[in-house]
Amino acid sequence: MEMKGNLLKMDTVLDNPVHYQLNLGGDFLNINTWLGKKITYHFIGEIYCIHCGRKTNKSFSQGYCYPCFISLPETDESVVRPELNRAHEGISRNMEWSRKHDLIDHFVYLSFTSELKVGVTRHLNIPTRWIDQGAEYAIKLAKTPYRQLAGLIEVSLKPYLSDKTNWRKMLSSSVMEIPDMVQFKKHFEALVPGPYQKFIVDDNEVTNISYPVQKYPLKVAGLNLDKEPDFSGILSGIKGQYLLFEDGNVLNVRKFAGYQVILQVE
Repeated sequence: MEMKGNLLKMDTVLDNPVHYQLNLGGDFLNINTWLGKKITYHFIGEIYCIHCGRKTNKSFSQGYCYPCFISLPETDESVVRPELNRAHEGISRNMEWSRKHDLIDHFVYLSFTSELKVGVTRHLNIPTRWIDQGAEYAIKLAKTPYRQLAGLIEVSLKPYLSDKTNWRKMLSSSVMEIPDMVQFKKHFEALVPGPYQKFIVDDNEVTNISYPVQKYPLKVAGLNLDKEPDFSGILSGIKGQYLLFEDGNVLNVRKFAGYQVILQVE
C-alpha cells in the first residue's frame, strides 16, 4: 500500500491501548494495525503551511510558514508560556480566537511519563494533551477561568517540578511502578501560593493511559526528514506523537507537520 500526502499531527482516541489515526493530507489512516509491518517513507522535499497551505522552504513551530508563525494567535509565545498570556486584558493577536481558546477553563495538571511533571491545558484538550506528551498517568490539580492564571500556578511549581517531557526516557520504557498520583497531588497542592489555593480541584480521578507498543527500544535516535529524507523500518510502537521502530529510530510526526511524503506499508 503506497500513499502520498502532507504529514499532520496524529489524531487519538483514549482506549486500551490508545487508538491512533495518521492524518496524511486529510486521509485518516488506522495505524495501530501497522505494528510489526515494514514502513517506508520518502520526503519529497516540499513543505506546506498547515494553516494557509503556502509552500515554504522552512517550517516554523511544527508546521507553519513564517508569515503565519509571526501573526497567528496559535503560534504566540503564550502557547508554550501561558503565564505570558494577556487575553484577559484584551491583548491578543486575535481576540476572537482568544475568546475560544484562552478565555475558557484551563487545567493545571500533574502527569507521569518517565517522571512527574506539571503542565497546563485547555479543558477541551483533556485527555488529548496527555496522550500527545506520552503520559501514562495524569491527574487534575487546579482549574482556572482563563489561561494566564493556570500559567502562573504552573510557574509557582516549577522550582519543584519540571514542565518538560524527557522524550528519550519517555520512548525508552514504560512506567514500571504505578505512581501514587493522588499523594503527589496532595503534596504539590500544598505548595501552591495562597492566592491560587481557591483554584485547587477536589477531583482526584487518575487517568491511566496505555499505548500500542510491542517493544521499547533500549536507545532512541530521532529521525530528521530534512537530513534523512528516506527511511525504512519495522514499526514496533506508537507513543505520544512518535512512531517507534525496531532499530531504535523514532519519528516525531507532529514536528514534521506539513512535510509531503510518500509512504509505503508492507
